[in-house]
Order: sequence, then C-alpha cells, then structure tokens
Amino acid sequence: MSDDDKTKLTRPRPVRESISEMVEIVLPNDANPLNALLGGRLMHWIDLAGAMAAHRHSRTYVVTASIDHMDFLVPVRVGDFVVLRSSVNRVFHTSMEVGVKVWVENYRSQQNRHVSSAYLTFVAIDAAGNRMAVPPVIPQTEDEKRRYDGAARRREIRRAESARRKEVRS
Repeated sequence: MSDDDKTKLTRPRPVRESISEMVEIVLPNDANPLNALLGGRLMHWIDLAGAMAAHRHSRTYVVTASIDHMDFLVPVRVGDFVVLRSSVNRVFHTSMEVGVKVWVENYRSQQNRHVSSAYLTFVAIDAAGNRMAVPPVIPQTEDEKRRYDGAARRREIRRAESARRKEVRS
C-alpha cells in the first residue's frame, strides 16, 4: 500500500461520509402471530444499518461490541416499510459509536412514526481479527456536534456499567 493510500485511509472524515439508509418491507416471516414485527428482527436490521455506517467510516471490517438500551415505541405491521438511518457519532481509537434511528412508514396512509433508536459500538478489525485504529470523525452540523458530545458521556456510562458487572461477577 502506498503512502498516499495510507493517508486516505487514516484522514479524518466528516460524519456525512458515514450516513447510511436501509429500507426493509415487513413480510409475514418477520412477524409474530399478531402480524407485528418481531423485536429480534428489528434488532438484526439495526445491527446491519449500524455496521454499514461503521464500514463506510472506517473502510475496514467491523464487529459489534455492544448495543445500548432499546425501546420499541410503536408496533410495526406486516406490509409496512421500516426505514433505518445510521451514522458514526464519535470515534475512540479502535472503536466507534454509531447511532441508528428507525421509522415505520405506512405507504397506504402516508404516515411515518418513530419506532426506536439505538447506539451501537463497533470495533474495527483487520482480516486476522486484530484491532485497527479508526480515523477521527468530524462533526459539522449542530446535531452532529450534539451527538458527538453525547457519545463521550454514553461511553463513560457504558464503562461504569461494565465495571459494575465485573464487580458483581467477582
């Protein structure tokens, strides 16, 4: 790899370069007997949407390290569209926080409703599974700056919770 290629891989990138959108239609196989989307299927789609943003930013393999708390705010029915939007909020050397926001779109009634939001942590790795440094992210809009600052607070909360769990297991 040339020095120029290495520079392209490590240069800071604006949040907009990681923005991803994914749309799924809810089919009967995605639903429970009440024709409502299974929570596990939505969690799977959130993980995929988050990974797309992490891949776009890091330009390498990523693995999911954690997902924060999730609430399911409104039901999603068979036939609805699920729209997932994701972007990198902040980078912490080899890991990055990605935010995913989910809406349900009922194309018949032309109604969109917020379904869920989640913060996921991804770790960049090489083909051998070794951690890799991730280029910094540059927040530019006020919303991106707010999410960037919030990511540092959420990271501290995750670390405190991890330490608490280790203490309980001891």
